[in-house]
Amino acid sequence: MKIAITGKGGVGKTTLSAILSHLFSETGKRVIAVDADPDANLGAALGIGMEDSEKIRPIAEMTDLIAERTGARPGSSGGVFRLNPRVDDIPEDFGYKLGNIIMLIMGRSKEAASGCYCPENVFLRRLLGHLIIESNDVVIVDMEAGIEHLTRGTSSAVDVFIIVVEPGQRSIQTAHTVRKMAEGLGIKKLFIVANKVRGMEDTEFIKNMLKGMSFLGAISFSDCIMEADIRGDSPFQRCPDTVKEVKEMKKIMERELVK
Repeated sequence: MKIAITGKGGVGKTTLSAILSHLFSETGKRVIAVDADPDANLGAALGIGMEDSEKIRPIAEMTDLIAERTGARPGSSGGVFRLNPRVDDIPEDFGYKLGNIIMLIMGRSKEAASGCYCPENVFLRRLLGHLIIESNDVVIVDMEAGIEHLTRGTSSAVDVFIIVVEPGQRSIQTAHTVRKMAEGLGIKKLFIVANKVRGMEDTEFIKNMLKGMSFLGAISFSDCIMEADIRGDSPFQRCPDTVKEVKEMKKIMERELVK
């Protein structure tokens, strides 16, 4: 299964990404958890200690590797470089291993963020494309509010696209924007997950504001999640009620894929 998770900053997409990674890992599957958000903190949510998290180097900052594979130094633009660099060994050789989970931090250079056709941008897109299209692993991508990392080619291979939303107008507005971008890329399986809900009133508010979008489930507001964040612990280990809610969503996703 290939899952892309996005939403406004702070809505809880990283928490959802981490819990889903552990749930799939529990079934014996190898999971590649990709942190594609420039504000990378998926490692902490997975339960990787701060000292180890700081040692994980974003792929975009591996200048020697990118130069070797593309034939051009990061930061350069124009010129000639390989548009189809080898990336199949990246997860195993450069990812952080946590049981059955391999975590990758994509990172993003200033040049790549500006949309230029530069070596690091090509390398990151090729890597994500390989993971989503060619690998046989469960791939969970924790994205930023936009979906710039995806192209029409990679998006067509995403099985489930999830927009995480919290009760609030700004979060709703981001969801509408991302929906338009996703539709433009031809993404078909698009779901809404309501997070930080305090009751049915919050859930119904989100459903009414996002009519026409498939609702996958709701995650209750939880002090436990906040405490886990403060302690630097994994919510998967500390917050069984939240894990139970996400497990139900996982079942629904798997049912949807066999329809």
